[in-house]
Amino acid sequence: MKISGFSYVRNGFEYGYPFLEAIKSILPICDEFVIAVGESTDGTREAIEKLDPEKIKIVDTVWDMRFRGEGKVFAQQANIALDNVTGDWAFHIQADEVIHENDLPKIVAAIKQYNDNSKVEGFILPFFHFWGSYNYVRTSRRVHKHEVRIFRTNKLVRSYADSQGFRRYSSLNTYEDGEKGEKLNVKKINAPVFHYNGVRPDKIQKRKMHTFDFLHNAQSAEEAYEQFDYNNIDRVEEFKGSHPAVMKEKVDSQDWQFTFDPKKSVWRTKDKIMQPIEDLLGFKIGEYKNYKLI
Repeated sequence: MKISGFSYVRNGFEYGYPFLEAIKSILPICDEFVIAVGESTDGTREAIEKLDPEKIKIVDTVWDMRFRGEGKVFAQQANIALDNVTGDWAFHIQADEVIHENDLPKIVAAIKQYNDNSKVEGFILPFFHFWGSYNYVRTSRRVHKHEVRIFRTNKLVRSYADSQGFRRYSSLNTYEDGEKGEKLNVKKINAPVFHYNGVRPDKIQKRKMHTFDFLHNAQSAEEAYEQFDYNNIDRVEEFKGSHPAVMKEKVDSQDWQFTFDPKKSVWRTKDKIMQPIEDLLGFKIGEYKNYKLI
């Protein structure tokens, strides 16, 4: 049983991604780690080279902006890395996602448990979506609660949409033609992904959001984020757990303050109505699931 980690990144330092921590967090359980590194000017590639040259394979890429609509360039980059893995299982970690060291044994145990059960095609992991600082997580119905991050390697399993998850396709040609694909049959591992998508100084977060929206065709002018406000969100709650050890330096060096003010929160009308109901029921009504839980 061989586990291959894989990811993609471009100018990780410039946009404040904890990409080195992401790689290091799962490297101990990976037999290899493949990362597609886009053309970078901030030392991203050089930093990755120094981590573990024997275990990490860098695939140099150029981001094709023909695929920037709906973030498809992210899926393209994920697939480039995926095409270079050689393991039986693929573990996808994005540049702002980190796994806690205490959960690595759970992940390995689950993979071993179902390694010979072909009905299990992959695993979903729960998410902590950090926002504003390392002390808060977003908990509204607008965030995805689980996603496929580990799956059996198969040339017909490809990154779905903007690399949020993965699906199985009938052929590579139909994937390229826009086929929706089949959701993977998965089991759940209670090993949360620490998603640090909204933890940066304001200026860097503004730059990151501008580029992210540009790649999704939502924004074209950086001026749209000159007044970026972390309080412009629906709901966050205080995080009382411990961060992964690889994140200690970043957590300790946070040099900005953020305290969530519920009075400034912004809700979509539907969400404002549905959130109290779902909190009472304990589940999300009509939740979108990019997988089949078995």
